[in-house]
Amino acid sequence: MRLVVQKFGGSSLKDPESVFEAARKAIRAKRSGCHVIVVVSAQGSTTDDLIAKAAEITPSPSAREMDVLLATGEQVSIALTAMAIHELGEKAVSLTGPQVGIVTDGTHRKARIKTIDTARLAAALDGGNVVLLAGFQGRNEADDLTTLGRGGSDTTAVAVAAAMKRAGYEVACEIYTDVDGVYTTDPRVVPDARKMDAISYDEMLEMASMGAGVMHSRSIEFAKKFDVPLMVRNARSDAVGTWIVPEAEWMRGFPVCGAALAADEARLVLDGVPDRPGVSHQVFAALAGASVAVDMIAQSAGESGKATIGFTVLNADLDRAVKTLRPIADGLGATLREAGKVSKVSVVGAGMRTHTGVAERMFAALAQAGVNLKMITTGDIKISVLVEEDEAGPPPDPDELPAEPTKKSHLEAKKAVRGRAALRAVHAAFGLAEPRVGAGVPANGDFKAKPAPHVVPGDRDRAAAVARLEGMEDVLVSSAHLDGEQSRITIADLPDRPGNCSAVFNAVAAAGVMVDMIVQNLTAPGRAELSFTVPRAELTRALKRTQDVVLGIDGACRVVGDGDVAVLYVLGVGMRTHTGVARTMFGALAARGINISMINTSEVCVGVVVDRDRGEEALACLKEAFRIG
Repeated sequence: MRLVVQKFGGSSLKDPESVFEAARKAIRAKRSGCHVIVVVSAQGSTTDDLIAKAAEITPSPSAREMDVLLATGEQVSIALTAMAIHELGEKAVSLTGPQVGIVTDGTHRKARIKTIDTARLAAALDGGNVVLLAGFQGRNEADDLTTLGRGGSDTTAVAVAAAMKRAGYEVACEIYTDVDGVYTTDPRVVPDARKMDAISYDEMLEMASMGAGVMHSRSIEFAKKFDVPLMVRNARSDAVGTWIVPEAEWMRGFPVCGAALAADEARLVLDGVPDRPGVSHQVFAALAGASVAVDMIAQSAGESGKATIGFTVLNADLDRAVKTLRPIADGLGATLREAGKVSKVSVVGAGMRTHTGVAERMFAALAQAGVNLKMITTGDIKISVLVEEDEAGPPPDPDELPAEPTKKSHLEAKKAVRGRAALRAVHAAFGLAEPRVGAGVPANGDFKAKPAPHVVPGDRDRAAAVARLEGMEDVLVSSAHLDGEQSRITIADLPDRPGNCSAVFNAVAAAGVMVDMIVQNLTAPGRAELSFTVPRAELTRALKRTQDVVLGIDGACRVVGDGDVAVLYVLGVGMRTHTGVARTMFGALAARGINISMINTSEVCVGVVVDRDRGEEALACLKEAFRIG
């Protein structure tokens, strides 16, 4: 028998009518012949209300006691939804995370799942029950309640689906929310955004990390690791939503599938960093030790033995990051500065691996919209840029405000004025509002991945499945590889104004040269350093084109080519949300005395540039560090 895991968020359970609608969906799935597990969040604003209650008692409650308090919200939801199912004539049982054996690490408020025991879930399903499971919570090995942090209920749902699949069930997971599915971008910002029929795990991981708020990246990590097919769909209708599935050939037929905006990030810059082995490790190991997750990292090539490292963190982590890095910067003789309010605008698509001209089209659209780029990073399937926001931008467009605006929604509309303009520009540039395969045009075959054959697990099988799930939320580094055929071009003192990046990459593209890694950092007021890699065989031609166009921008700019570099890539799942990935990678290279001259990051890939004669050695040490066979 098939198993469907349904997850309902707080807005989908906000009142009795919503609870009964969720109950009816669960019952319909059961009567269609499926086992059903329903994972729920706390109702409506319950979690915010509980946090406010704690604040009435103390401004600094202990993390342990906050977990005990916050876990009650989901317990209310499971009990009420179970009662609704009973009222509608079906069997149901409610269970908390600890009751079903969701075991986490000991980190309160943002614990990670270590393992899930499926025995009690299986017994409840075998008894004919719809199982109502509290999301967002588990227990640590000391039997204390823990909560999973942002996106915790999504994470619970997908993790439980993965565990049940490993125990032999044929599973699918449905994430019910207040939108119809995953859109090419936020339809509240771009009204003609198009709902996608399907998107790959990697594309959704990048979209989630880039600001698309439909799902949290941790839940997508589980889905990819354990090959769990997901559907995001509307809790208020029975319409088919968006499948999140393994990458298919048709997904590479177009360069970009979506765009996203993140307005909750802050940029930090370390200027004058010594260009020697171990410095990057020192910086990012300290941030990892402070539990600060870094998003965009852009380390420029630098000059005169000095480099610039720019990176972004969540606004909520900014003070902690600054406090952590200030003494390190002083010890290195470097300058740490906050670079003001920024928004991150990104495009993503599996087709970037084979389509040329993506960066040129994006930068040209931004230049035409008058948007200046403060930082650029690229990944295997994404390009991200930072744009600077005015402290007091123009008022929001009235058409963008909700029909019933609240104070919070009005403030959201006022944020990221330049970022929103940039998002509209790139969405239009790639024609994302138009129908295409996977977004209004059917693809060949079914979007959904083929399920595993159904097996009725015995006790011994279940025990083996639990053992295989040990450390299920640990970072999964799948491969590391070396590209020894790349070269690097660096432009120093490039004027920091709209259109310059577009001019450079249009010239290189016109020469038919494929650009791989791109990094831009601001290195002085009004000046930037732009570095990018091209095939070594194309270096002379690309360098000449770059020099010609830069001469027309500013004769004071310096353009240098370097054919003695190699690019290393580490690929996997959870590269950004696990703070220790950069620490491990940079630490392994530092231990061998291998210097890093460029860094680029994404959700599924971290890339670094090293000296060509150290490339093979660097690859071997990374494979050893991440235990890649």
